[in-house]
This record gives sequence, C-alpha cells and structure tokens, in this order.
Amino acid sequence: MSATTLPAPAMPTARLHLSYWLGAGALAVALILLLRLIGNEYGWYAGYFVLQYVVLAAAWNILGGYAGYVNFGAAGFMATGSYTTIVLYEALGLGVIPGILGAAVVAGLLGLGTGYLTLRLRGVYFSIATLSLSVVLQTIVVNWDYVGGSRGAYIIRPMEVPPFASYGEYIFVVMLVLAVIAVGIGRTVEFSRLGRGLQAIRDNERAAEAVGVPTLRLKLIATTLSGALMGVAGAPLPFYAGYLNPEGAFNLAYAVNAIAMPLIGGAGTWLGPVIGAVLLATLQQAATVTISSALNLWIVGWMLVIFVALFPRGILGWFRRR
Repeated sequence: MSATTLPAPAMPTARLHLSYWLGAGALAVALILLLRLIGNEYGWYAGYFVLQYVVLAAAWNILGGYAGYVNFGAAGFMATGSYTTIVLYEALGLGVIPGILGAAVVAGLLGLGTGYLTLRLRGVYFSIATLSLSVVLQTIVVNWDYVGGSRGAYIIRPMEVPPFASYGEYIFVVMLVLAVIAVGIGRTVEFSRLGRGLQAIRDNERAAEAVGVPTLRLKLIATTLSGALMGVAGAPLPFYAGYLNPEGAFNLAYAVNAIAMPLIGGAGTWLGPVIGAVLLATLQQAATVTISSALNLWIVGWMLVIFVALFPRGILGWFRRR
C-alpha cells in the first residue's frame, strides 16, 4: 500500500446506490399518501418534526459517527441555518427553498472555519470548543436587532402553496426531500474513500496519519458537510413555526438529541441515525401530545442510559451481532 494513498474501498455497485434512491422515493410517496388518507393536519407537522431529527442525526453522524469527533454544537449549526433563512427573508423576501440553499452555504462555511480552528484538538477539548461556539452564536443573535434579538422574529407564511393541499403538507414534503437527501449523503460517505478515511481516523488517528491518510483534510470535509446539513435541518424552522427566538433556536434539546439519536440507532452507519431519530422523535411527539413536552429530555436521558448500558453499539449493532 502506498504511503500517500488510501486503500480502495469496497464500493457498492451502482445498482445498490440506485436501489436506495428508488426505495427512498417509493417510501416517501407512500408516506405522503398515507398522511393524506389520514386527513389530519397535525400529522404533517408531527411528521416534519420527526424528519427534521432524521436530517440532524444524519448530519451529526458524518463527523461524530464516522470520524469519532463528538460535536456538542449541533444547536448552533441548526440556528445558523434558521437565522440565515430569516436574514434572506427580511432582506430579499426569499422563501423557504432559497433559504435552505443559503443556509447550507453559510453553515457549511461555519463548519469549515470551526474545523480549521478546532480539529487539532481531540476528545473532550474538541467537544467543549463546539459547545462554546453555540454559546457565542447565541450571544450574537440575542444582540442582533435585525433578526429580532431576544424578542425573536416573525415570518408570514403563505396560506397555501399549489399544488399542495395545505401549507402543512408543503413544509412536510420539503423536509421529506431533505431527509432523503441527507440520509443518501450519509450512505454515500460511508461507502466512499472519505468514509473509509474517517473510520480510520476514528479507530486510530495517529496510525492513520502514519500510513499517509490526509487526516486534517478529511476532517475538514466532514465538518463542512456535517455543518451544512445541520444548517439545512434548521433552515425551514422559521417557516414551520412562523416565529423563532434565540431560546428556541439554540434549544439544548437539539444538541442532546443530535448525539443521542445516532448512539441509540447505531453510530457510524447510515441507517442507525435514521432508526434512532424515528424512535426518539416519535416518543417525544407522543409525550408532547399525551402528557407534556417537558418530558422530552427525560425520555432522551433514560433512553441513553438504557442503550449505553445494554446496547452500546445501538439497535443496529445489536441486530448485527445476533
């Protein structure tokens, strides 16, 4: 093996890649038809909440799962996406789709800059640095009157978006497309040279450097891609809620859930974060409707304790071992 190249990964065939996109597309259409059949507007908004967590989990997994760098700043990247959307709306009157594209660019650049400054740190020091980033960003937003400051900002949502039956259906479909793309990107990374390099970094970074793996470059790519997708996860939030304030945008629940979902489903795999996100988000929505949203973090805490103690490799890892 050359000291300057990575070994060729075992790439899945083009047919397997195609099977994911066809299967995800078919599942997405089936889900839309099912919710239309149910005919409850709340179903669209609850589905949006679950899919937002799918995007967030898939994004966090690129750096935290494949490379082993635990990012506590997920709320900061999501809020960057949300407030990018608000700035574009206030300045240019742009809607949710341009807002998502702008959020991907801004959050991706933030990820690149953060990675360049912090990726020489390892372990808990990197995690503390990402948490500090979120605190700094929240302080900036609270004192930025253009985006509402501590009061928050309002967005006037359209009453309807043809050809969708309701605005709830429209915003759900937008997040559904984003979820399919985010999971597809995570799947592609896992089976690519980038994914193999990140896994080598996770297993033993010094050994990877010794055999010629360009560790810093791969980590910068991962932080940029992860940051961009986290920004995308938060971009539609102002158009979903119609209102956003710093307390909601930088909610601790986003950072905790971003870590918990891949760990519960199976970090370091493309499917594990999806399983964890669907499970946790569904339980939290059920608790919100039946009891109180105050139980959400309580649920996450107990789920983490149970899975770390009994299933340290997550649900997917447990099934694979059997």
